[in-house]
Amino acid sequence: MLNNLSITQYNSQLTEKIKYLNSIMLPYNAPKPEIFRSDFSYYRMRAEFRLWHEGQDLFHIMFDQTTKQRIRIDQLPIACKLINQMMVALIPLIKSKSVLRYKLFQVDYLSTLSNKIIVSLIYHKKLNEEWIEQAKQLRIALINQGFDIQLIGRAAKTKIILEQDHIDEVLPIAGKSIIYRQIENSFTQPNAGINIKMLEWAIDCTKNAKGDLLELYCGNGNFSIALAQNFNRILATEIAKPSVAAAQYNIEANKINNVKIIRMSAEDFTQAIQGERQFRRLEGVDLMSYKCNTILIDPPRCGLDEKTVALVQKYPRILYISCNPNTLCHNLNILNKTHKIHRLALFDQFPYTHHIECGVLLENKDI
Repeated sequence: MLNNLSITQYNSQLTEKIKYLNSIMLPYNAPKPEIFRSDFSYYRMRAEFRLWHEGQDLFHIMFDQTTKQRIRIDQLPIACKLINQMMVALIPLIKSKSVLRYKLFQVDYLSTLSNKIIVSLIYHKKLNEEWIEQAKQLRIALINQGFDIQLIGRAAKTKIILEQDHIDEVLPIAGKSIIYRQIENSFTQPNAGINIKMLEWAIDCTKNAKGDLLELYCGNGNFSIALAQNFNRILATEIAKPSVAAAQYNIEANKINNVKIIRMSAEDFTQAIQGERQFRRLEGVDLMSYKCNTILIDPPRCGLDEKTVALVQKYPRILYISCNPNTLCHNLNILNKTHKIHRLALFDQFPYTHHIECGVLLENKDI
């Protein structure tokens, strides 16, 4: 499958996803889903490979999830063209440098539509000054081949950054170019084309919104930055430090003045806004000054816990982005008592897998 992609295969699998989403949404009287197709090849901006040493040879591999069989990967059609180009360029250079090659077992790629890439080399050994010197030579060789590359070395309790551990993406969203800083080993949307469509859908869903927006699980500000134009103010929460740092940078880089990021988990924020606990992180933040008529949630695959569902239910409009429609339905069993689904979307973030990314816009039934 990895080496033999076809539009026919893609269409067939997408049709099955649409059927499944329709079937599980029947109990909630959901409207017909809006379908956002992915490119059927060269769409993925991240990739992780094991590296296999075989005599003098060295190559990328993946493991078949069913048989656990080792599969050699020289090109990966689901990965973007920049990753494929880097795969070809990187291996011969590493093979020629014994210190870089020795006990190297994994390579991770993070790329952007703005033609920048981070390559992380991961080892079962300590990384010393000799490694740093050869890594610098490797990076220069790749830059000379035309790559805009950041190179990182990783080992147990070690991270060596040759220059920086981030790259800046520029996405064309609803007629604007928006900058998003992406940090190595932190979450980023894997399918940039679908991310653009997802953000434009969210902008359209909230174009007539009133008041402020509360966002939980904001990551690097992916939605907050794009939606700032539709709200008076946005208050967003995120627990991961690197993502919060990236979000703060994105606010400044895009000259946004109405978004505030708080480093808190959704669960802690729920306790804070309900007056159950006080947090030092909220000193100087007047939660009651925000007039949030809309809440946006993009939780992990496990969905929302009961207390957060109860909090979400208090808002007139709910924009729920889900990477797991089964846990979404679990939450909808409660949300559907007070809210009605006005829009439903399927974003094919992960072609050739069973995973489905979807979005629902809910409005209080009393509106």
